[in-house]
Amino acid sequence: MEAFNLNVEQEWNPQKHVEKVLGRIADGDFTVACWEPGQVSPNHCHPECTEIYFCYSGGGVMNTPDGQTEITPGSFVVHPPGELHEYVNGPERTLLFRVRYGADMAARTKDWPTNPDWQPRDVDTAYFGDQIR
Repeated sequence: MEAFNLNVEQEWNPQKHVEKVLGRIADGDFTVACWEPGQVSPNHCHPECTEIYFCYSGGGVMNTPDGQTEITPGSFVVHPPGELHEYVNGPERTLLFRVRYGADMAARTKDWPTNPDWQPRDVDTAYFGDQIR
């Protein structure tokens, strides 16, 4: 058994959202993700794993190719393997609890418009090809 207190585990960084891995079991991990106002994730997917978010506090918008979903305290989001998604945090700090599980939890990033320093890795280019921005 693993047990954590999200109020104790949270960490904040005004430069980039913090994803703190709390533990790993078998083919999965569990994380606390801390977002300052206005922070945005890269537009990415996990080809070989499912990613689940639970909004503990704060909120924002989760974007996928199928549209936008408002994230508020109590919201629960499940991204199946390969689903492209981007999280845009709202005007207050947000604490998300995340679980990933699958054969390979690595992300592939398509783009990250809010990060001018982002450059695609070879694995991103191999996965998305000409879709990389």
